[in-house]
Order: sequence, then structure tokens, then C-alpha cells
Amino acid sequence: MTRIPDRPLRRGWTTGACATAATKAALMRLWGGAFPDHVSITLPKGETPDFTLAHMASGEDWAEAGIIKDAGDDPDVTHGALIIARVEAAEGGVSFAAGEGVGTVTRAGLPIGVGEPAINPVPRSLMVGVVEECAATYGKTSDIRITVSIPNGAEIAQKTWNPRLGIEGGLSVLGTTGVVRPFSCAAWIASIHRGVDVARAAGLPHVAGCTGATSEKVVQALYGLPDHAMMDMGDFAGGLLKYLRAHPVPRVTVGGGIGKMVKLAQGAVDLHSGRSQVDFAQLAEWLGDPEIEHMNTALQAYEKHGELMAYAVADRALATVRGVLRGADVHADVVIIDRAGAVIARAGA
Repeated sequence: MTRIPDRPLRRGWTTGACATAATKAALMRLWGGAFPDHVSITLPKGETPDFTLAHMASGEDWAEAGIIKDAGDDPDVTHGALIIARVEAAEGGVSFAAGEGVGTVTRAGLPIGVGEPAINPVPRSLMVGVVEECAATYGKTSDIRITVSIPNGAEIAQKTWNPRLGIEGGLSVLGTTGVVRPFSCAAWIASIHRGVDVARAAGLPHVAGCTGATSEKVVQALYGLPDHAMMDMGDFAGGLLKYLRAHPVPRVTVGGGIGKMVKLAQGAVDLHSGRSQVDFAQLAEWLGDPEIEHMNTALQAYEKHGELMAYAVADRALATVRGVLRGADVHADVVIIDRAGAVIARAGA
């Protein structure tokens, strides 16, 4: 998504916030007799967003409400999804169920146990809070089952990391603050961390983080790694390596194309083009070729120097990786791949 000029980027609300608002509206119908036109909730940092209902249905002993998720100006795959919460009487306090399009956890290592609906701890806490609030208002007990549904969620989930993390059947209900901040890296990095958690819980001896789909495919085949060993690192090398420093696995491979790996070799751990650039003067010094200083892309330099440059970059990229790991008990190696999917250099293997 391109940044929209002449106005600040608009924030949005997480699936967890939408599910909480839908839960409150459904309880107002179940216990109070009528749906509100809109509903307000309080988020962990004190924000009080207001939501308009997009779906309402009820029966003798149940009610459900739905909110259209607005992710603001963030390129969120769940933007525009309908988040539905159904409430009905149950015993034993507040419980949760996965309806249509909400996944179920099938692997250990996530903050929710295996077999549970993929509704994360903060959204659960928010929903429990509105149940208790409404119970106090209407003189009821907090014995409620909440079923969260997201129509088409199973299809949308294929565009997320859920299948790799062992969340089957749909999306996760996420959010730690309730707020989606445009172009925030936090959600991506959090998913990398959850991927490491799942790998560690499964006892995997080797994980890999790659800068893109081509390098990921090559590295996975090179080492015969399962899908859940592949961390969707993208540009966030630091997000992966810093987490591994504190939560080690025996081995990590970092793979990528020549351009991003040059930046890693030069010490950058955020490899996005808008946040780090190739230092051509330094690259020229490495290769003893002043002409490189006037080039526009790392690929130009590689086309001139080939294997010499690739191995020089691989060795230095490995040094950066080891520097970020800071002596953690993790064996690291680096693989550089060209655009055709061929391995052009390795270090530390």
C-alpha cells in the first residue's frame, strides 16, 4: 500500500477489539433485550473506540453481533472482514469456541494450548472484561460461552502464517493493544517470535529465516527442513536473530538474495529498502574496485565480480549474524541465492 499524501495515516482496530465489541453488543441483546446501534469498549491503554454493528441475530437463549474490521491504512489481510461473536448461557464462567473461519491450535509453543480456539490471551481478557461488566449491569452471572466466527476466515488464513504455525481451519483473533498502527513492524516480528516458539516446542534442531519466497524455497530444499522450521523473516533479520539470542535453537540458516545480503553484511538488520541502503563506497573497498562506488545496485557489482563478491558478502553477513546472536548457543550459517534460485555462496555451513 502506498502512503497517502497530505494526511496522517489512519490507525485501525484489531480482530480482538472487534470481537470484544461484538461480544458486548450481543450481551446487551441477550441480557438487555435490544441491540445497540453502536457500542464502545475500553482497550488496554485506555482508548475507547466506538463500533457500528454490521450484523445482528438472536434467538430465545442466544444472541450474536458482528463488526466489520477496519484496519485503518494498514495493509492488513483481515481489513473488511466481518468479526462475529455469539453469546449463550453456559456453566463454569466464560468459555470460548471457534466458529466458522476461526482456527484451532494444533501445535505447542503458542500462547494458547493445543486444541483451543485461536483466540489470543489479550482478546480473551478483553472479552471476559465485557462479560463481567455486562453481568454487573444486568444482574447476571458471568457464565457465558463466546463463539467467534469470521466468514471466509479459512480462505483469508491461507494468506497468513497460521498454517505454518499449526493453527488450522481459520484465522487467529489477535491484538495486544487493540489498535492496528499503520505499517507497524510489530505484528510481523511477533509472528516470527511465535514461529520460533513453535519450533522450540517441537524440538526442531534447525530453523531458517529468508528474505523472500525464492530464497526460502531453496534453503528449505537444501536442508530438507519442514514448513514449521521456516521463519518468515522477510526484512526483519534483527527480529529473528535477537529473539533466537534469548530463545536459542541449535542451528539457524539465514538466506537471501545478493542485494539484501549486502546490507546484512554491512551491519543492517532491518533490510527494507526504505530503512537501510547499500553502502557502495564500502563495497568498493571490499572488492578493491573504485568503479563500484558509482553503481546503482548490488546486482551490478555482482554481475562484474561474481563469486568473489558473493563469498565476500557471505562471510561478512555471517559475521553480522554472529554479532547479533552475541555468543548464544546457536550455530549460524548463511546462504546467498541468485534470482534464478541457484546458490551462489555459503558461509558457516
